[in-house]
Amino acid sequence: MNFYIFLQVLIASIAATSAMTLFSYAISKSFRELYKEPVLLTFVLSKLKLDLSLNTKAILAWLVHYLIGLIFVVIYHILWYYNILDLSVLSAILLGALSGIIGIISWMFLFKITDYKPKIDFKGYYIQLFFAHVLFGLTAALVYYLF
Repeated sequence: MNFYIFLQVLIASIAATSAMTLFSYAISKSFRELYKEPVLLTFVLSKLKLDLSLNTKAILAWLVHYLIGLIFVVIYHILWYYNILDLSVLSAILLGALSGIIGIISWMFLFKITDYKPKIDFKGYYIQLFFAHVLFGLTAALVYYLF
């Protein structure tokens, strides 16, 4: 991967993860629920009994959140670069939806293995998470295309 492609993927992942996160924060505020992935990740990290300050766990949660976004966009890039999928609105929605399903399953797994039971509306959280990932896919495709 050359520097230009790396930059393209990095910028697309930052934009997509930021758009998704802003969406989750807006839905959180609208429904007065805790649907903020970095905050929930901080609590998950706290349940792992890591010997880190709460502030360090919060920073680590944000880094993990953006790293996962980068991993998704690297996979999108491979699919688009090798013409496995066309770079289109339809593929962006499809990839976002698949990422959303992976995200939901991952959160269910994280909550289970850490025995963390946040006081949230899980159905609402998973629905918003799915649509946040569709937005992620659309944003990633748009920014990727523009660069």
